[in-house]
Amino acid sequence: MKSREHKVTTYNPREGIYMVRSPIRASSTGNNVYTLWLNNKSCSCGKWQTYTLPCSHVLAVCRENGYKTDTYVPEIYSRQTYRRTYQANFHPVLSENFWRDVPFNLTFYPPNMKKERGRKQGKRFQGEMDYRNLDSPPRCGRCCMPGHNRKNCNNPGPSNV
Repeated sequence: MKSREHKVTTYNPREGIYMVRSPIRASSTGNNVYTLWLNNKSCSCGKWQTYTLPCSHVLAVCRENGYKTDTYVPEIYSRQTYRRTYQANFHPVLSENFWRDVPFNLTFYPPNMKKERGRKQGKRFQGEMDYRNLDSPPRCGRCCMPGHNRKNCNNPGPSNV
């Protein structure tokens, strides 16, 4: 239904390049332009590459040019593949009364859920600012001079007036 409202413009039919414009909706959305590469099986909306199923833009191009849409659907989604998947005979599982005893003992224990003490440490992604430049020496936190730290600083700090 959605593909019927799209407007298709052919750019290069030999290479399979088309432009598809979506209609303007009542909610002031739409009127978007998408580029479709039919031979490469890709669309600028990204849905065809993500889901491997043709998006509405592909269906609009196929409808406009009389192409079969089945050629752009992967074989894994075809009716033949679906029928081959379920053509084997399946037998129902019998009641537990008919199950045979096994020669080993299966015992399942609950996982160890002991809560650790203290506050849980957060997992933060480190960025560019978290790493010190190795070319410059460390600086004092009090006087900002290189070569020593706050603990062994002899300089008086900046005066707070």
